[in-house]
Amino acid sequence: MERSEQEIIKIDFTAIVKRLLLKRKVLYKIIGIGSILGLVVAFSIPKTYQVKVTLSPESGKAGGNNMAAGMASMLGLGGLSAGIEQDALNVTLFPEIIKSSPFLLEIFNVRVKTLDDVRSESLIDYIDTQKSPWWNYIMRIPSLAISGVKSLLFETESQDSVQSSINPFHLTPKQEGKLNFLRGALKAEIDKKSEMTTIIVTFQDPLVAAIVADTAVAKLQEYITNYRIKKAKEDCEYLEKLCNERKQEYYDAQMRYAKFMDANRGMSLESVKIESERLQNATSITNQVYSQVETQLQVARAKVQEAKPVFAVVEPATVPLHASGPNKPLIFIAFIFLGFMVGVLWILWGEDLWHNIHKG
Repeated sequence: MERSEQEIIKIDFTAIVKRLLLKRKVLYKIIGIGSILGLVVAFSIPKTYQVKVTLSPESGKAGGNNMAAGMASMLGLGGLSAGIEQDALNVTLFPEIIKSSPFLLEIFNVRVKTLDDVRSESLIDYIDTQKSPWWNYIMRIPSLAISGVKSLLFETESQDSVQSSINPFHLTPKQEGKLNFLRGALKAEIDKKSEMTTIIVTFQDPLVAAIVADTAVAKLQEYITNYRIKKAKEDCEYLEKLCNERKQEYYDAQMRYAKFMDANRGMSLESVKIESERLQNATSITNQVYSQVETQLQVARAKVQEAKPVFAVVEPATVPLHASGPNKPLIFIAFIFLGFMVGVLWILWGEDLWHNIHKG
């Protein structure tokens, strides 16, 4: 029984091969059409250039905390050292930060320059010059037709022409499209083991890609730094204000005590002695409070400085010499394989199905 099944399978396979060989001219034609389509598609996709910047973010958390805590302990401020521990921004959030609208909107106004043009322009204007495959223009025809009909029926000015500035709270459709384009051009990858961050920027011009990559890294460093030191700066500003108030109170107490002593020089009345001691104690107390607040201010300033993260740029942004895409040989081979598969399916099943439909 098993032998007969093997013979049937062998016969079927042989029949398939014979049919393919018999119809090989049809198969060659379909493969040829596929290869032509592959060439058209491969050469229709614009070239893109990719720039990669590798960062090794060091939070600075341990070193900064140890230094500030050591200063607080040395100055006898144990309670303050307990509050020095600061939450670090997790590096796994870097991809989300780079694709966030506030971050991308800050890059919109960056001045860029193409490799073959000395004229510089903003990134938001450069995005309009990006090329697309010819089939994208065909797919836009319905939407363009609908927009044209709407402009004829409703005499309203275009929102994009009226609104020249960008309102992050209310983006126009054109601005939203540019934002999505930029969101696709920027990417961040995280190595979970080493926590190395790779910023990847892809554009159709190599110089623009390098400029945007360098700007994105600088903006990311600024964003993380502001996030890390925000709480420490707020504490420092509050302590500076408090220190100035306590300092003025100390100076006022000193002046009251000095004026009282000058006015009552040489008097031995008990009331003068009591008032003198009271003013002297008040001056001493305000001096102690002022000294403590000033010490806390010094520790807070150390926290601001040490909380700043350090980014080691392992691989800086450079202008790429070769395009990263499209992979034309791979596209060509893929279309040849697709043509082969379509040809096989047509010869084995499609041709018979087509004849049966016409006869039926």
